[in-house]
Amino acid sequence: MLSPTTKDSRTADLPPAERLASLVEYHADFVWRCLRRMGVTAAQADDATQEVFIATSQKLDRVEQGRERAFLYGVAMNVAAHARRSRARSREVAADDQALEAHDQAPNPEVRLAEAQARAQLDGVLDALPDELRPVFVLFELEEMTMIDSARLLDVPAGTVASRLRRAREEFHAAAARARAEAARKGGRS
Repeated sequence: MLSPTTKDSRTADLPPAERLASLVEYHADFVWRCLRRMGVTAAQADDATQEVFIATSQKLDRVEQGRERAFLYGVAMNVAAHARRSRARSREVAADDQALEAHDQAPNPEVRLAEAQARAQLDGVLDALPDELRPVFVLFELEEMTMIDSARLLDVPAGTVASRLRRAREEFHAAAARARAEAARKGGRS
């Protein structure tokens, strides 16, 4: 199996439309996961992923050969930040991810509900991470990238990634403990 970097290198000589299609094929799942983990709701994730590739199509000539994934990640971070700001300013009540999952006609509703609650709890804990720490944590812990690959993608020194990862893990564990305590407290009130 080819690495994303190898795939990116092969697409550099393609015509723009084919290069974009190739980038979508190879990286759409990665972009979608990054957006979700950076605070974009499930209801907005598909549209936000599309925004990333639309923005990329407009700047395709600026995407360096071999750095396509890093470019897409940077665009995804901007789209995620915009989505979070828009959601914070919005007066509309966003559809709750748990409610969307509850309407799903899955064969085992209890399991689906538990999974939705766990995802919502993870999203809440990730939302509690400071903006400078979240990307490092998401790339290393959730995307399972190495520190060196994360440093390249974020364009920061490996030592900075290591330092931020240590702090992000501490923040994550503290936020997870708070979320568990809150869930236990709510469970005790029923």
